[in-house]
Amino acid sequence: MRVSRLYVSMPLTTGQQLELNDNNSHYLRTVLRLKKMAKIVLFNGLGGEYNCTVLEISRKIVRVSINEKIECSLESPLTVLIGMGISRSDRMDMAIQKSVELGVNSITPIITQRSNIVIRADKGEQKRQHWQKIAQHAAEQSGRTIVPDICPIISYSSWIEHLFGESLRILLDPYSEIPLTQLKNRPTKVILLTGAEGGFCEQEKQLAIAQQFIPIRLGQRILRTETSSLAALAALQLLWGDFS
Repeated sequence: MRVSRLYVSMPLTTGQQLELNDNNSHYLRTVLRLKKMAKIVLFNGLGGEYNCTVLEISRKIVRVSINEKIECSLESPLTVLIGMGISRSDRMDMAIQKSVELGVNSITPIITQRSNIVIRADKGEQKRQHWQKIAQHAAEQSGRTIVPDICPIISYSSWIEHLFGESLRILLDPYSEIPLTQLKNRPTKVILLTGAEGGFCEQEKQLAIAQQFIPIRLGQRILRTETSSLAALAALQLLWGDFS
C-alpha cells in the first residue's frame, strides 16, 4: 500500500510531534480519510524525508509524530533552469507540473512579445504562488525531496540580460538546423529557453543568440509550447541526466 507524501514548510526533527496546517490537515482528513496511527511521509524541501505516524486526527487538529529521517534524493546530476514563456493557464499549469516530474530545478515565467495572456502587476505574485503550489504537489507525487523554485514573473529582456554563470544555454527553435545531439560537450548545468504560443519573434531570437544561446530544434515537427519544454527536458535527461 502506497504511503502518502506531504510537503510542509517547517523544520522537521526525529522525535518531534507537530500539528499540521489547515491545508494539509484537510487533505489527510477529508481527501485521504486517514485514521489514527496511519503512516505518512513528510518532507520540507531541504533534503531527505521523514516517516511519520498520525497520533490524532479530528476536525480541529491533525497531529503527527516524526519517527525517522530517511536520507534519499531523486535529483538528477544535471541542473536545468527553464525560462518559460507564459502561455494560457491550463498549458502553463501542465508545463510546470510535468517539468517538475522530469527533474527541473527552477522555472522563471517570462513575458514575451507573443505571450497571449495578460497578468496584471498586482496579480503577479498570486499567480506565482499558484504555480509554486503546482510544483509542490508535483514534487509530492513524484517522490522528490526538493521543491523547485517558481521565480517571479519577469520580462524577456530583463531575464535574459541578467543571466550569469557557466552553463550550456539552449533556445528551442523549430526552424534551427542544429539538432540537440550535435552538442558534444557534457554539461552539468543547462539554461533552457522556451517560448509561449507562437514562439519567439526574430528580435528575441537575436537577443538570445547574443547572450550565447544556441538555437536547437527537436525533430521535424513544430511542437506546442507545453510539449516542447517537456520533450526537451526528457531529451536532456536522456543525454546528460538520470535517464541514461
